[in-house]
Amino acid sequence: MAVPQPQNMRVSMFCPAIIAMYSAGMNHSLPSHPSLMAPLAMALVGTALFSLMDALMKGASLAIGAYNAMLWRALIGAVVMGSIYALRCRQRPSRLAMRYHVLRSAAATVMTMFFFWGLMRTPLAEAIALSFIAPLITLYLARVILGEQLNNRAIGATLVGLAGVAVILFGKLRGDYGADAMLGAGAILISAASYAYNLILQRLQAAHSDPLEVSAFQNIFMCLLFALAAPWLAQVPGGEHWPGLIGAAVLASISLMLLSWAYGRAETQYLLPIEYTAFLWAVLFGWIFFNERVTPTTWMGAVLILGACWLAAKAGRPGHPVPVEPV
Repeated sequence: MAVPQPQNMRVSMFCPAIIAMYSAGMNHSLPSHPSLMAPLAMALVGTALFSLMDALMKGASLAIGAYNAMLWRALIGAVVMGSIYALRCRQRPSRLAMRYHVLRSAAATVMTMFFFWGLMRTPLAEAIALSFIAPLITLYLARVILGEQLNNRAIGATLVGLAGVAVILFGKLRGDYGADAMLGAGAILISAASYAYNLILQRLQAAHSDPLEVSAFQNIFMCLLFALAAPWLAQVPGGEHWPGLIGAAVLASISLMLLSWAYGRAETQYLLPIEYTAFLWAVLFGWIFFNERVTPTTWMGAVLILGACWLAAKAGRPGHPVPVEPV
């Protein structure tokens, strides 16, 4: 698979429009939406931006290593989002909010390091497909930790989405794996388990912190955690790598804010099928940047995944902010 070159992704074209959308739509004082459509839409956009960030980060990881790609992306995010938060917010987070910031940052650090280490050894589509074990784990963690009642239609939507992924994989995956590829697959699965717990923390965190605070503190704490190994592993990237790192940091921060907003207004089980659209975004970016052909099985899987999203929307309750606590 070809590696995307950061300077060709033209991320800067998207950033002003997305930031304007955040300014218009992320305000905590806006009235509640009468349905799940707004949270689902925000989760969909957030997932798409995260998938584009994955493509940028794979290129950066192959060029300068997974650790350095994550370190400098987190540093850029901490400076940018920390500065915005300092200028716009005067109130300090509560002790409970800070606890969630630390826990989620730790989970995200484990998740991202294993994911991008594995991504260096695994094709993008296969890595994302393996990561789809996370929503299934999350569905039941939400029942145990959050006390969410599992809706049969939401469970069915998750299974339909998984079936869509399976159809796509039928036309994508091959059975010829070397030892290095198997290590990469194992790392992706560890990352998926961390991501499942991260989604639960995201749901808890959304009831106590606004999206800007979440993005700022996660970038700051992840930067501090990665910096612990900096004396031994850190290297300053060359100038050609900075556009991709900056683009990845901006996309990750905006995606985090959009997803935090969505998870603050809808239960986890109703948003999980949106996670499966990440595979579709990977296929789309592969076609745009690598001229990869979209197969009939991919389109069949796309129909199933979109059907899963529709089932989740029909199963949902009004998308207002729902305070939650672990049970």
